[in-house]
Amino acid sequence: MREIGVPSMGLVLLVGVSGSGKTTFGAAHFRSSQVVSSDFCRGLVSDDPNDQAATPDAFDVLHYIVGTRLRRGLLTVVDATNVQASARASLVRLAKENNVLVDAIVLDVPEAVAVERNARRPDRGFGAHVVARQHKDLKRSLRLLRKEGFRRVHVLRGDEIERVVITPEKPWNDRRELRGPFDIVGDVHGCATELVMLLEKLGYAITRDDAGRAVDAAHPEGRTAVFVGDLVDRGPDTPGVLRLVMGMTAGGAALCVAGNHEAKLVRALKGAKVQVQHGLGESLAQLEAAGPAFTQDARAFMDRLLSHLVLDDGRLVVAHAGLKEAYHGRSSARVRSFALYGDTTGETDEYGLPVRYPWAREYRGKAMVVYGHTPVLEPEWVNNTICLDTGVVFGGRLTALRYPEKEVVQVAALEQYYEPVRPLTPAAGAEEREPTALNIDDVAGTRWHTTEHAGRVKIPEENAAAALEVMSRFAVDPRWLIYLPPTMAPAPTSTLDGFLEHPEQAFAEYAAAGVGEVVCEEKHMGSRAVAVLARDAEAARRRFAVSDGTTGVVYTRTGRAFFSHGHDELVARLTDAVSPLFEELDTDWVALDCELLPWSAKAEGLIKEQYASVGAAALTALPEASAALARAASRGLDVSALAGRVASREANAAAYRAAYGAYVRRTDGLEGVTLAPFQILAAEGRALAATETHRWHLEKIATLTDPLITPTRHRFVDLTSAEQRAEATRWWLDLTAAGGEGMVVKPAAPTKRVQPGLKVRGREYLRIIYGPDYTDSLDVLRNRGLGRKRNLALREHGLGIEALTRFLAGEPLWSVHQMAFAVLALESEPVDPRL
Repeated sequence: MREIGVPSMGLVLLVGVSGSGKTTFGAAHFRSSQVVSSDFCRGLVSDDPNDQAATPDAFDVLHYIVGTRLRRGLLTVVDATNVQASARASLVRLAKENNVLVDAIVLDVPEAVAVERNARRPDRGFGAHVVARQHKDLKRSLRLLRKEGFRRVHVLRGDEIERVVITPEKPWNDRRELRGPFDIVGDVHGCATELVMLLEKLGYAITRDDAGRAVDAAHPEGRTAVFVGDLVDRGPDTPGVLRLVMGMTAGGAALCVAGNHEAKLVRALKGAKVQVQHGLGESLAQLEAAGPAFTQDARAFMDRLLSHLVLDDGRLVVAHAGLKEAYHGRSSARVRSFALYGDTTGETDEYGLPVRYPWAREYRGKAMVVYGHTPVLEPEWVNNTICLDTGVVFGGRLTALRYPEKEVVQVAALEQYYEPVRPLTPAAGAEEREPTALNIDDVAGTRWHTTEHAGRVKIPEENAAAALEVMSRFAVDPRWLIYLPPTMAPAPTSTLDGFLEHPEQAFAEYAAAGVGEVVCEEKHMGSRAVAVLARDAEAARRRFAVSDGTTGVVYTRTGRAFFSHGHDELVARLTDAVSPLFEELDTDWVALDCELLPWSAKAEGLIKEQYASVGAAALTALPEASAALARAASRGLDVSALAGRVASREANAAAYRAAYGAYVRRTDGLEGVTLAPFQILAAEGRALAATETHRWHLEKIATLTDPLITPTRHRFVDLTSAEQRAEATRWWLDLTAAGGEGMVVKPAAPTKRVQPGLKVRGREYLRIIYGPDYTDSLDVLRNRGLGRKRNLALREHGLGIEALTRFLAGEPLWSVHQMAFAVLALESEPVDPRL
């Protein structure tokens, strides 16, 4: 068997005359979705795969499909003859435009074999002369293929075609399987002593040879050093730096990417004509003194360095000069150039140096990009990127970033070894790291978000526009807006007589999903609230970059402050009420998921206009109607059926009035207002909503005894126990009979891919939602569609957890805000609001 490696993220051209077996070969070795056939595209545009007149349009379609797949990083195989250089050139150009590798697999079968195969196919109407012409083109191409931009050309003849194994090869820069922890080291530039000092400060044990030279280093906890390039030039000991880094990489304790100085030094060592400047002369002299054997090894090491590395499941990218998101994991001269030199405007500054385009200002990628190349005064985060070149060779410092901790470690240069042409400056774009600096481009338009907790989520443009209206005009200071709560789906519709929702359907759904235990929490009839509270003003400044003296915020599920007057007082009272949590959780801030009670405190206008008006009208008109019918009956008219319906409606109206009236109580400002926290969303370093059980949350919250806090009644249910399920149902019936809204059933422990909670609302409460007479229409209401609501609940829950984890990971505000914004955007999906 012959093994052929093809790029797992790239393009493969099958080359061969008609009848050479390309389609059979493609079907045998690749998935059907990976193969794009010219015959198939002809069929798409003409309904006839053999209509040669449709070939131009077919290839337009083929190129569009191929280009789209390559842009998305998918292995794509083109099944066409590809025997002419012009046909291949357009496809090779597509690969280069998308910065992927391209291979060719040539099926070189005898002309007679191809002619005989075509003759056996009745759908092939062309003669042997067509195959002969294609065969001549192929023979001519075999001499030129390797010069056309292909990474590899595999020519198969005879039984080789049947005896081949195709192996997808991931890009060399794809090291996603390496998850660290890492210590990423900035530009060293020949400062060997400072490098040893930094590694020792990071905890690495240095190994020295008999001459006392550092030749290796390893961390006792298995951490891996990652060098961003520019190990050489300008400094006093380029061989010393290379010797140590080469030893560490050979032993598996380090990784290294190429810098522009290594690239130029390699060219010089190979005898190319280069300008000996910017420290190159010092490196050449030092390497000459180190001897030819070492120089040869160093040249081979530097020549093998990759342009960038993708690490930790794609969460981390290391490149010498940085790398925009479209280039991550790609392979092309364009990508390598960007990684080594950055993006320049084509201009030069007053020092004669190229003006670099500030790509980091526009970076919005999920992966953290760590780089060097342009010396800066301090390593500063710009969006999700950081530059670690702090000019050690110029008398600055040598810097490392601990990952995933995001901790910066530095040592000062022992002296200035080289005079900088340009003074060190702040990181490009660092001035835009203001906490409130949000850009409309972060959220506007149709966007796809790739998240760990919600998967890949689409936010349509129209949804984004609706959310932008709310966020830009009404939302609280975005520095506090680290989470928006999700919508919640109702339990599956009940078929029990008289009920639209019932606990048993929630229990059954979770049991079927493999959940063993649930918690049933009293559903407070209030207004959903999120409270983000700092212990004091200093904690607010340190963690939320808020320096105006505010220490927290309480906001609605759409991000608005609850009260225009009294908000600061509410925050102060609530901070005092939850202060035991600061000590218990060893944190300076907490985020809580709550209900603000009573409902009337926030929704008094809604109650008067939408509910009370209906109740008042019904309870005024229906008794009059009953009296009129009674008078008609006294005159001998048979109105019993109509009188029964009116009496029923009058009873329903009274029940409706009682239902919404149960959630109205007198308040005066904040007097009479309480909060019912039911989950601790997060504290310093911990996304508690994603890690702790509801038993843990409720136990912590139960320690809060301030009168401002309303407890959440609850009970846990073993779903394998019919008795416990029945007891929970009776509890729900008692709650709702006493005027309660109902309960929320949740998996007791955090779970994935199941609903985070199902609301089970009481029979009387649903009158508020569906109207006084809804019980007369249960058969119709049972056909309500829950699918979209359930899908929204899952996605919004995942986006909320994603926002919290991004905030806790120290990601920039725009990244956190994108997730909170996405929750609000999804809320404008056209879903029945009664659900």
